[in-house]
Amino acid sequence: MGQGIRGRTVVAVAVAVVVLVVALLAQNRGVGQSGETASPEAGTPSQPSPSASPSVDASAKAKAFMRDELPRRAKDDPLAKGAIDAPVVLTEWADYRCPYCSLWVEQVLPKLQPYVNDGSLRIEFRDLALFGDESVSAATAARAAGRQGKYFEFQQALFGALPNTGHPDVPDDLVYSIVDRLGLDRQRFATDWADPELKEAVAADTAEAQQLGIQSTPAFVIGGQYFEGYAEADVFIDMIKDQIAQR
Repeated sequence: MGQGIRGRTVVAVAVAVVVLVVALLAQNRGVGQSGETASPEAGTPSQPSPSASPSVDASAKAKAFMRDELPRRAKDDPLAKGAIDAPVVLTEWADYRCPYCSLWVEQVLPKLQPYVNDGSLRIEFRDLALFGDESVSAATAARAAGRQGKYFEFQQALFGALPNTGHPDVPDDLVYSIVDRLGLDRQRFATDWADPELKEAVAADTAEAQQLGIQSTPAFVIGGQYFEGYAEADVFIDMIKDQIAQR
């Protein structure tokens, strides 16, 4: 929860910079991205499709904020993987009931692992719970697994079990089947899943995203570059390489 509060504090202090970031997000929105919003008018995609390449026309201050201030780089953060001092941080906002988020975790995230392994990339996940109470419940379940050191394993298993269409339900029996498959302590998991601190942390991440003007999932900041929607792995790899070259 503390890191979520820190994120909101950073946004609150840097108001002028956030205005620039929000302007950047608005500029990048509506150019063929496949990100999902909570608006019922947005509809439910039956088949995810790649988004257009992102615009990189942002102010220097907004880029610097995204590159240097937005990453948390918190030691022992269960929602992060990669070296704490990696030159590039990829921050992802996602909802567990978002099919594009599921597709990204299944098809793109594994292909970024070599950059995590060689120390050039750190990945930090943040919740943006758009689709109701079950989205919050799924997010808190993942965080409860994270308390046992299995956040990303749980995330991969849950997204892998859910369909990549619509906004699927996340029943408790599915959650507990994953808990058992990962060998987690069931009782400890149940206690942590009910811990209001985890729900507050999800709410803090969601509020931070909304303050930044992020309205759909998945959304990413990669170094000093914002990207919204799903795209194939080579798009992300190119952005990562470009950000590494700029450091």
